[in-house]
Amino acid sequence: MGQNTVLTPLYILVAGPSSCGMWDAASTCDLTSGAMSAPRIRTLGHHSGARELNHSATELAPIFFLMQLKVLLAAAVCTKAGKAIVSRQFVEMTRTRIEGLLAAFPKLMNTGKQHTFVETESVRYVYQPMEKLYMVLITTKNSNILEDLETLRLFSRVIPEYCRALEENEISEHCFDLIFAFDEIVALGYRENVNLAQIRTFTEMDSHEEKVFRAVRETQEREAKAEMRRKAKELQQARRDAERQGKKAPGFGGFGSSAVSGGSTAAMITETIIETDKPKVAPAPARPSGPSKALKLGAKGKEVDNFVDKLKSEGETIVSSNMGKRTSEATKVHAPPINMESVHMKIEEKITLTCGRDGGLQNMELHGMIMLRISDDKFGRIRLHVENDDKKGVQLQTHPNVDKKLFTAESLIGLKNPEKSFPVNSDVGVLKWRLQTTEESFIPLTINCWPSESGNGCDVNIEYELQEENLELNDVVITIPLPSGVGAPVIGEIDGEYRHDSRRNTLEWCLPVIDAKNKSGSLEFSIAGQPNDFFPVQVSFISKKNYCNIQVTKVTQVDGNSPVRFSTETTFLVDKYEIL
Repeated sequence: MGQNTVLTPLYILVAGPSSCGMWDAASTCDLTSGAMSAPRIRTLGHHSGARELNHSATELAPIFFLMQLKVLLAAAVCTKAGKAIVSRQFVEMTRTRIEGLLAAFPKLMNTGKQHTFVETESVRYVYQPMEKLYMVLITTKNSNILEDLETLRLFSRVIPEYCRALEENEISEHCFDLIFAFDEIVALGYRENVNLAQIRTFTEMDSHEEKVFRAVRETQEREAKAEMRRKAKELQQARRDAERQGKKAPGFGGFGSSAVSGGSTAAMITETIIETDKPKVAPAPARPSGPSKALKLGAKGKEVDNFVDKLKSEGETIVSSNMGKRTSEATKVHAPPINMESVHMKIEEKITLTCGRDGGLQNMELHGMIMLRISDDKFGRIRLHVENDDKKGVQLQTHPNVDKKLFTAESLIGLKNPEKSFPVNSDVGVLKWRLQTTEESFIPLTINCWPSESGNGCDVNIEYELQEENLELNDVVITIPLPSGVGAPVIGEIDGEYRHDSRRNTLEWCLPVIDAKNKSGSLEFSIAGQPNDFFPVQVSFISKKNYCNIQVTKVTQVDGNSPVRFSTETTFLVDKYEIL
């Protein structure tokens, strides 16, 4: 080449059979002699990834030719000092080149003007501040500034979809999610015609077929459970009809003996309906209260109890099988561990309630508290943003070291001295509340127990109804006392499961979940006794939603009001819940 040789990068885009997209051939041309070097060919993938096929001896960056096109060169999120946190290049560009462009960006900004773009001799920066960060688009000077601003707004809306806080750590943690979303907005330097909803759908890879499959499977499971319940009720009804007519209850199934009654078979069928994710409760086989050979089973049980008592008196250690079952069941109920952040809050409420059997709330008292635990001392100086949606008239009280005026005016929990920090690695109660009422409409779960005397004893009907539909009660147990020495109750209609404790003479009605979709249910059983024998009825449950709708929605630093990641554990427990 001569002394006045000018080398110009030349790009040729040709369609090829590559599965990755298009072939991009780049070569250099000598304008004086017309000679052209061997082309460099690479394939451009769907996400603008480059793969070299042939290498030229002359290594020239094609960026100078791209400056003459109307394309978007790169999109980046950087700090105010120009440090790149995440950057996506849509053309061939080295890491040194993009880091140099971003490092020069803060120096070019003029604080006296309110423009959202700045230009150099080769590129244009279009940017938008995001708290302590910048969303920057690097384009050619020939690009359409209006289209670039529209693209910038879409980029800025995408980032909060994947990052809860606009912080450097949060951006770095979700960097690949952001890059995939950026590739849906821009391809080969040009804006795609997509909106935020389409980007979310493309990145989530939502499958309609999978949803249909799951819905069909759940429907089949519900139908199978409903059919099993119907069969169990038919067997129980046949046994009750046989008892009323004074006939021997028919046996079902060939177990080698006709002593297996319909009640026990119905109980076995009911047992298979129990949800797999809940602790299984083995129902006691129902025994008829009338005279039959089945009464010998009860007498044998008493003999076993007497034998066990004799062994205890002689110094032998006896382990109760019922206690073993309760221990194993209690281990299954434990909630999974919570992923605790450096700032963790525990919101706990306990309720004490007493109702009359004929209606009327005698007393209801609820105590709640927010416990704060900080495990990192750099988050000691923070403030809690509290959202109080309670309309029941609770009485709030803050900790003596909390600024009460700040909480009353802005619902912020912070120390009186902003320079001090909360204690580290210890639970601190920062806010507590109390509610006491006799208003019946405030009862979260109403229980109606209706025992009525019949010829052979009592027919008991119990109903529950969830009045606070925003609550979800888990592991609900309604305990009904039973008369002693009359055997097991005969269960009729039941929603859920039951367990008969012959030692304590109680019937436990177990319900895994009570929520807005399962807000009411009933239980019917028959047993010898008087109406007063079935009181007091006791209720226990646990909920992950609190009763008074008091939540911590945000945590910020005292200096700068920057958001802080936090975790919350909410528990609503029963201290005492009785129907007298």
